[in-house]
Amino acid sequence: MDSINRLSAFYDWTLTLADKRVAKWPLIESPLPTIAIVVCYLAFVVYIGPKFMRKRKAMDFGLFLPAYNFALVALNYYNTTRRRIIVTYAPPLRSDSYDPNEMKVANGVWWYYFSKIIELCDTVLFTLRKRDRQITFLHVYHHSTMPILWWIGTKWIPGGQSFVGVILNSSVHVIMYSYYGLSAMGPRVQKYLWWKKYITMIQLVQFVLAIAHTVQSLYVDCPSPRWMHWALIGYAFSFIVLFTNFYIHAYWSKSYKAKSNGHTTVDGGKHG
Repeated sequence: MDSINRLSAFYDWTLTLADKRVAKWPLIESPLPTIAIVVCYLAFVVYIGPKFMRKRKAMDFGLFLPAYNFALVALNYYNTTRRRIIVTYAPPLRSDSYDPNEMKVANGVWWYYFSKIIELCDTVLFTLRKRDRQITFLHVYHHSTMPILWWIGTKWIPGGQSFVGVILNSSVHVIMYSYYGLSAMGPRVQKYLWWKKYITMIQLVQFVLAIAHTVQSLYVDCPSPRWMHWALIGYAFSFIVLFTNFYIHAYWSKSYKAKSNGHTTVDGGKHG
């Protein structure tokens, strides 16, 4: 009980540092809704979904798939447009400024957080379509951690250093969901989608850029909390390892085997 009380007291203290401008925004007041959504997601991915589909045929979602992907293209593009006001946003933890440009940035961070909840549907759709090969550890790790991490980012730092990650990842997701939206339109379009492996390369570049920018922020003593810098570096590094492993197995290994067998093949999954 003492440990629980100390943890509760620590959380109450952290709330005094939270950004008051977003305190009452949807899903931000308490972490419980976000945690509950992620727990339900994991339960569906690990147990409920596979059991439900075990004796059923793969579902066909028709035009919903391209519509879903292009809706995420639009949402991520919306967040990238905030780069026009990036020089105006408030320092982290400054919750007393309601400058319109700074509020636009905070709004962009919230929509980015919310997009991570929407993207949980990626795995649900894979499960219902019996695309189990695409539900990798990398995919589930990415999708299950992002909503919680960006709830923290939105709650305490809806601007400043956080927004650099929003711009980087949203830009990559415009490209990625464009690819999957086109792919969902059928074989007549799929034959032109030769550039799939370059999406993984772009994702790796974004993580390197995120680490480089964060290290530079540590060097110049950026006013963002130092714990956030180190957490971002560790998180981005984990993705570099996982995406590199995915790229090697999805492209290099298969390319080598294909050349050995006298033909070529490219394959992979939707991950980042």
